Amino acid sequence: MSQSLNLYTLLAVPMAPLIGSLLAGLGGTLMGSNVLGRRACHSLTILGVFVAFVLSALTLQSVVQEGAHFEQTLYTWMQVGELKMEVGFLIDGLTALMMCVVTFVSLMVHIYTIGYMHDDEGYNRFFAYISLFTFAMLMLVMSNNLLQLFFGWEGVGLVSYLLIGFWFKKPTAVFANMKAFLVNRVGDFGFIMGIGLIAAYTGSLNYTEIFAKVPELVSLTLPGTDWLLITVMAICLFVGAMGKSAQFPLHVWLPDSMEGPTPISALIHAATMVTAGIFMVSRMSPIFELSDTALNLVLIIGSITALFMGFLGIVQNDIKRVVAYSTLSQLGYMTVALGVSAYPIAIFHLMTHAFFKALLFLGAGSVIMGVHHNQDIRYMGGLRKYMPITWITSLLGSLALIGTPFFSGFYSKDSIIDAVSLSHLPFAPWAHVAVLMGVFVTAFYSFRMYFLVFHGQERYELYHPEHDEGHHDEHSHDKPHESPWVVTVPLVLLAIPSVVLGYLSIQGVLYADLFSSSIQVLSEHHPSMHEMAHEFEGPLEMALSSFTSLPFALALLGVITAYYFYLVNLRVPQWFSEKFAFLKQILENKYYLDWFNEHVSAALARALGRVFWRIGDLKIIDGFIVNGSWRLVSKLSTWVRPAQTGYLYHYALVMIVGVFFLMTWFVWLKP
Repeated sequence: MSQSLNLYTLLAVPMAPLIGSLLAGLGGTLMGSNVLGRRACHSLTILGVFVAFVLSALTLQSVVQEGAHFEQTLYTWMQVGELKMEVGFLIDGLTALMMCVVTFVSLMVHIYTIGYMHDDEGYNRFFAYISLFTFAMLMLVMSNNLLQLFFGWEGVGLVSYLLIGFWFKKPTAVFANMKAFLVNRVGDFGFIMGIGLIAAYTGSLNYTEIFAKVPELVSLTLPGTDWLLITVMAICLFVGAMGKSAQFPLHVWLPDSMEGPTPISALIHAATMVTAGIFMVSRMSPIFELSDTALNLVLIIGSITALFMGFLGIVQNDIKRVVAYSTLSQLGYMTVALGVSAYPIAIFHLMTHAFFKALLFLGAGSVIMGVHHNQDIRYMGGLRKYMPITWITSLLGSLALIGTPFFSGFYSKDSIIDAVSLSHLPFAPWAHVAVLMGVFVTAFYSFRMYFLVFHGQERYELYHPEHDEGHHDEHSHDKPHESPWVVTVPLVLLAIPSVVLGYLSIQGVLYADLFSSSIQVLSEHHPSMHEMAHEFEGPLEMALSSFTSLPFALALLGVITAYYFYLVNLRVPQWFSEKFAFLKQILENKYYLDWFNEHVSAALARALGRVFWRIGDLKIIDGFIVNGSWRLVSKLSTWVRPAQTGYLYHYALVMIVGVFFLMTWFVWLKP
């Protein structure tokens, strides 16, 4: 334990947002008779998150400069046999980095919300929710055991349900938050099975104790099968990550979650909730490293998500959904990095992606405000001259997203591609093709959106208000306008790390000792990170050499193609749309996965529910337990009732016989 990391200082990191949330939620809503006004609510919650960010930054500084490490249990909630259920903190390089990412993005979202939600009647409630979400995410990343991680895991899931359905009078929002909640329960079922297996075979939920006993489990199999226990554990944990981090086929909830207000799209879907799965797999790397089968599965799922979710971004017309499918694709890239044991690169891309994706989401929200709550990019165009700050920051975010050399996304994204090319796993060559194709696809749909929104012919006067996000703006046909400073300042502050963070941090994050105590990689079996460390010559050399690389050529080709299609010759995309109408229909229907879930999976669930109801509820619970118990009591009373004669000599005889029986019994038992 480092003297530079104080327990009470660390405790203040999650507690500050929680206190702000409670004050805004209890005193700023109808529950507390609106004692606190709008200014007080946003001031208290912003102050709480600001305190958390400052303390997180100081913690990261101590970890980087002094090698500080902190692990301590706060208290024991309960103990069942030898299994302790505790609340505690583990602060190392991985945790400190995540703390800074979560709190900084949350702080920007809090400030941005002042402008975006200014006219919303649920203003105070929204601030209470996003601060509560920040608290839950911090408890997740700061945990030193699986119980607390699961608490934070479910906490962010619950608050995301509330935020996605924030406009609860909209049927589409209610459907979206219920969809997110149910799909995540599927993933969480696997996750809790993995936690249960770990607790059963290691006797602990504490990370340090678990990892110390993991090598003993390598040769064990799951009882009744020939499956390796360590593989089953890793796959169950990854199923949880698939739900939370929206991996195919459990990705279907994330695009629909755009029904919530734009600030939560940046908070939940850029830096925090959807990256919880990436964080968890990295934290559990000592388990995943012992199973190539599990790593291959991670690699397959990640590559499918990275490429095929990118295809869906090409046909989207809602500005927020384009960015949402971009998030899915980039989460796939992070998962691919996990699959080739490049955990530090996955976390590095998580960090850089958090800033430029939050920037793109908040930029999309600024555009929506500027064009009076229009979200359809077909009714935009030429916004560059009306919204210069939003334009330049969105351009910087798009350049970072597609991996432009010297931008932050370049260093993390190209590192993933290099790691996959060096992997020895059987599926690695196919994954390498998928991530390379994804480079072109990402550049194409990103700049398709950029060109349609900020360049070309102005089309916003063609927009009809019935398409909007839940607002009806009487100024819907007015000229677009730049957003207020509370919206543009977070855009500028997010644009800065989106440009320079990768260059400044790649050496320290990937090729130093930041994750030495957090992440375990068996280099002899999974050599990607080891070989990349030998080949790395510095951020400047990496960027300069990339201008002759295949990923750069593919990204440039994607931008040029989008430019030609949507600014030079608009007949070309129309021709493709008509020529490949069947393919467009598949993409517009999202590979028919929603149809499958709503018609096939739901039908199977209903049929299974009827079986459980008829057998479990009616026959076992009602028929056997409830009705059976009273029938048994009735039958026993029928047998016992004749013995209750009311005659004293009958009772005396029974007492004498009983005493005689007991005396005989004890004499017989006497040795």
